[in-house]
Formats: sequence, structure tokens, C-alpha cells
Amino acid sequence: MTVDIGKQGDHPEKVIFPPSTILNPVPVVMVSCAGKDPANKNQRPNIITIAWAGTICSEPSMLSVSIRKSRHSHALISSTGEFVVNLVGKSLLTSCDYCGVKSGSEEDKFLSCGLTAAPADKMIYAPMIAEAPVSISCSVRQIIELGSHDMFIAEVVSVTVSKDIVDPNGKICLENADLVCYSHGDYNGLSKKLGFFGFSVASPQAYERRMGVKKQTGKINKKKTT
Repeated sequence: MTVDIGKQGDHPEKVIFPPSTILNPVPVVMVSCAGKDPANKNQRPNIITIAWAGTICSEPSMLSVSIRKSRHSHALISSTGEFVVNLVGKSLLTSCDYCGVKSGSEEDKFLSCGLTAAPADKMIYAPMIAEAPVSISCSVRQIIELGSHDMFIAEVVSVTVSKDIVDPNGKICLENADLVCYSHGDYNGLSKKLGFFGFSVASPQAYERRMGVKKQTGKINKKKTT
């Protein structure tokens, strides 16, 4: 990669790089799918590891995953309009990586990884990974050809969560799922909770209730104006 040191403009402490997929960290998820005839080995349940995934709408709940046309799962999802996004905890990390480098056209990745293809709520064809802490059933609404990847835009039709990360009040405690993320070629565990949405303006009482410690007086970095 060529770095253009000569185009730093008004920020000499910055370095300009060419366009790249540098947005990090990103989720790493295991997307499960299957064809309409799962008895056929070319349409059997499959898992593809994806880092290009994200939330795109809240009402209705929608997300997207981007997949190369050459990937085996691309054809499966295109034919059924279904897939399940399975979140990855540390216990699934080795399987997650394996499913990202092996092709479902050559082997049964559920079998290779010792994982269970279980029926997914609201899905006809796509299974979920039973060992995943959270499985998100998705129905494809649109496929957009972008270049190297096609983006599958889908509506979330159901969410299945392991009981051991749901508290007695019915709250999903993702902090107990040991989730991992992907950052510039590396897998990373998530650090301890550093805050929550709105913590910067929360009352001391609300902060202590959510974080378990007293709120310290902090400053928001603001650019000085003249």
C-alpha cells in the first residue's frame, strides 16, 4: 500500500492512505443457510463466516450481509431468500475461523466443526447454529450488486437467544456471551463495559445503577472556538 505523506494538509500529524475497508472493529458472524433440497450435498446446511455485516434499520428491524458471488452460500441464500446470523462467542471462535477459509461446496462444515444445524424460528430452509448465543432469522428483501460483493438486505423476522444470557427480568445480557469482533485481520475479545448509551449525560444515580461504580466527573473534548 502506498502512503502519500505529501497530502497531510492542515493536519501534519495525520497520514493519508488510499481508500480501503478500514472501518474497524466490525462484527464477525457465522451466517447459516441451506438450499431448497438439503438432501442434495450441494444444498445441504452451510455456514459462511462474514465480517461485512451490520444493522441498517430499526423499524422494521433490518440488517445486511455482503457476500462474494463466488461463495457457495451466495447461491443458497439467493435461491431461498433466507439466512440466519449467528453471533460468535469465544467458544465458537475456532469454528468461526474454519468456516471462513473452507468451502461448503467441498465439505459439510456443520459436521467438520461438530456443530448442530437446528430449526430456526420463522425459517423454512435456513437452520440456526444451536451452539450460538444468539441467532437472528432473516428474510431477504433486496440484493444489491456493489462490486466485489453483493449486499443482501434483509428483515429480521425472529431472534433466538440462549437462556443462560437472559436474566430473570427477560433482559438479554450480551456481556455474558463472550462475544468477539474482527479488526483489521485479527479477532478480538470485547473488553469490559466502558459505558452505556447516554452515560455522558446520565445522572450519578443512573450511572451507578448501570455501571456499579460512582460516576466520575469527566470532560467532553470540545474544539475551542474564537
